[in-house]
Amino acid sequence: QPLPNFTGSVDERGTCQCSIFLPDTTFPVDRVERLESTAHTLSQKFEKELSKVKEYVRLVSVYENKLFNLAARIEVMEKDTVSYTELDFALIKLEVKEMEKLITQLKGSFIGSSEIVNQLEVEIRNMTLLVEKLESLDKNNILAIRREIDVLKKKLKECEDLKGQGSPAAPPPSSGSCGHGGVVNISRPAVVQLNWRGFSYKYGAWGRDYSPQHPGEGLYWVAPLNTDARQLEYYRLHNTLDDLLLYANARQNRITYGQGSGTAVYKNSMYVNWYNTGNIAKINLTTNVVAVTKPLPSAAYNNRFSYANVAWQDIDLAVDENGLWVIYSTEASTGNMVISKLNDSTLEVLDTWYTKQYKPSASNAFMVCGVLYATRTLNTRTEEIFYYYDTNTGKEGKLDITIQKMQENVQSINYHPFDHKLYVYNDGYLLNYDLIFQKLAV
Repeated sequence: QPLPNFTGSVDERGTCQCSIFLPDTTFPVDRVERLESTAHTLSQKFEKELSKVKEYVRLVSVYENKLFNLAARIEVMEKDTVSYTELDFALIKLEVKEMEKLITQLKGSFIGSSEIVNQLEVEIRNMTLLVEKLESLDKNNILAIRREIDVLKKKLKECEDLKGQGSPAAPPPSSGSCGHGGVVNISRPAVVQLNWRGFSYKYGAWGRDYSPQHPGEGLYWVAPLNTDARQLEYYRLHNTLDDLLLYANARQNRITYGQGSGTAVYKNSMYVNWYNTGNIAKINLTTNVVAVTKPLPSAAYNNRFSYANVAWQDIDLAVDENGLWVIYSTEASTGNMVISKLNDSTLEVLDTWYTKQYKPSASNAFMVCGVLYATRTLNTRTEEIFYYYDTNTGKEGKLDITIQKMQENVQSINYHPFDHKLYVYNDGYLLNYDLIFQKLAV
């Protein structure tokens, strides 16, 4: 009888010959291996594309900060149409060109639907043309008369100072000189730029190195704190202000022990509060090596008596015509400001003065010709120099000099004796101001 999957026959010798067809139940190993290989290849391709997407997300974040900085600078130019020069336009064109470079990268990487990228490319090219037209218009109509307008504004300011202060403003004293009667006014802020690490790095300090032997040759330094608003880890040095503005020719160094935004630079050395201690460290800027470290006697630290709205700045280093200073508090002074003059080589305390001003009620402080000036916050756009202490005479008193600012909080103020400017770190933005001095009585 016939059976399923079976065929057979008997030959002439009586031998049975048959064939059996079995179903294919063998495990397909070769096909599984091919599937695994295909899956591995697809996984590699996916990881590669995902890494590209992550890189573009990072780049877009960087250029978002640059665009924010660009918008802020243009806003300042809109408010004061006579304060900008060819360098301002060069900075704008540089940032637009960098954004155009990013769009070119995006366009070359996205295959298929790229309508949005193409549209961005066209808009950025239009922006470039617009900036060039604005620059040409400015050269024809503003730059030619800018100096005359500046002279008129300066004369008007002198008249206002004479009327408001009752004493004429003195011409700027010579480099390193204290031939004046003290600070009586301050200019409007000049917005230099957002710090190089971005908008998230709101705390830090910046300024210009000062050396009495070479007063006009100091390099520029920028030292943002990490996002914990405490640790100083990276800082940059620039030989010129133009390099700083263009993010060019920077020397970037790393340290692991800086704390707070009370940093100062003097004679090619950076002075910082050593992390988690009451010590001061002196760092050679050429080698980035600690030259000296020394405890500041009796100084409170680790946020015991920091400034208002600024943490971790219990020890605030400062520089003026007389050298290196430190502003701090002690338990014995019950939080009032203490001023000490330091030997810049050994960090030994040479002399100390005790004030009646409570340090945590001030927003910051700086030194000019041996006089401490303290600031406080009036509102989100205004500070006030409200207090002074003269170490030359031991006198202290009240002032009411208004300071305009770009953002709400001032993290640090550094004075430079050669150009008589204040270098202010304002919620991540780098500002500077010209000081106006009282004329000495004849």
